[in-house]
Amino acid sequence: MDNVGKARTLAVLIPAALLGGAYVSQYGFGLFPCEMCWWQRYPHFAALALGLVAYVAKPPQVWTALAGLAIITSGLIGGFHAGVEYHWWEGITACSRPGAGIDITNFADAPLIRCDAAPWSLFGISLAGFNFLISCLGGAAVVALAAYRK
Repeated sequence: MDNVGKARTLAVLIPAALLGGAYVSQYGFGLFPCEMCWWQRYPHFAALALGLVAYVAKPPQVWTALAGLAIITSGLIGGFHAGVEYHWWEGITACSRPGAGIDITNFADAPLIRCDAAPWSLFGISLAGFNFLISCLGGAAVVALAAYRK
């Protein structure tokens, strides 16, 4: 497989894996997303679509590089969100949302999902932090491989 093929594969696998992990966390483990968590998902949706377009549209390097940039965008949002969770800086003032599965007629009992509290971490790294690490490194690899010419 050439570099463009590797980049194209990564451009689909990285956002698919990260979105899959987000949805398993949400529906399998009850870790409902806050507003900033959703912001991180949107560029991954775009990257997944761009990565798939790269399989059918010409030139594939351009579509793959755009997917890589979308992955990096999600990672940068994740880095900002991780900083908010670690209290390195303040986030937006109204960053909270009701959890899923709530009776919409009774918001008084709805739990709020806060952006400044990490609901889960591994080795001190939150899900937003992992998104930052994986997306920025993986997205950079996608862009570099797509741009590399023999």
